[in-house]
Amino acid sequence: MATAKQIQYRMGQAKRKLAKVNKEATAIKNKMKKLAAALKKAKAAPKPKKKGKKVAKRKAARKR
Repeated sequence: MATAKQIQYRMGQAKRKLAKVNKEATAIKNKMKKLAAALKKAKAAPKPKKKGKKVAKRKAARKR
């Protein structure tokens, strides 16, 4: 059976791990917000006009 000190130590380790995970989750949420804003801005931007593709003319097939 674990002693009180061992349990306290393990609780401290768990708290630190939880704090780290929460910090990472917050960072990811902020990054997602920035990306979502960039996507919205990109969708709202005027699209460039497409030029027609130039197709090379085919040479007439020779008949023998």
